[in-house]
Amino acid sequence: MIDAALLPMQRRLLAPPGQWLASRGVRADQLTLAGCAVGLAAAGAAALGLYGLALLGLMLNRLADGLDGAVARATRPTDRGAFLDIALDFVFYAAFPLGFVLADPGANAVPGAVLIFSFVLSGTSFLAFAVVAAKRRLSADAYPMKGIYYLGGLTEGAETIAVFALFCLVPAAFPTLALIFAAACTVTGLTRYAAGWRAFGEG
Repeated sequence: MIDAALLPMQRRLLAPPGQWLASRGVRADQLTLAGCAVGLAAAGAAALGLYGLALLGLMLNRLADGLDGAVARATRPTDRGAFLDIALDFVFYAAFPLGFVLADPGANAVPGAVLIFSFVLSGTSFLAFAVVAAKRRLSADAYPMKGIYYLGGLTEGAETIAVFALFCLVPAAFPTLALIFAAACTVTGLTRYAAGWRAFGEG
């Protein structure tokens, strides 16, 4: 919901370190892969009940997710980079709540499953819209620097990371937080399906 407002500020802040890394031969794809690895490690830390370490991994994962774009803009963005960026984001988004499910299956399994289902609902609508939008050569004016058509919604990256951080800070509240956020993600998915229905109704 607020990504469009935050992204320009993020790009300004990360442009200098991105240029510094690019000048030393660091590639955007390397940062994307490293960020995913750190994110999966954070999910593993959550599964072990090491919630402070999971929060640190979450922050490092998001830093890498921002820096890979900064490095790409300082060099040359590629289609492979755009593919890896969004695909591995979804890997991380599914893995992180799974860590909390594994930490306490009795309390967290059902809310975690509902949350991951809601991620699938919102994620598939997002990606399907992007595929058809690319076929029609559409562009998202609110997200001009994205490698694919970025269809916003009630829950986007910023809201997801804020909720993930709350999972780490208040792990006992995971069931309640997961169900509340799942409801919001479901609304996002349904509005994206509706947007696709309207936008692609002809042709």
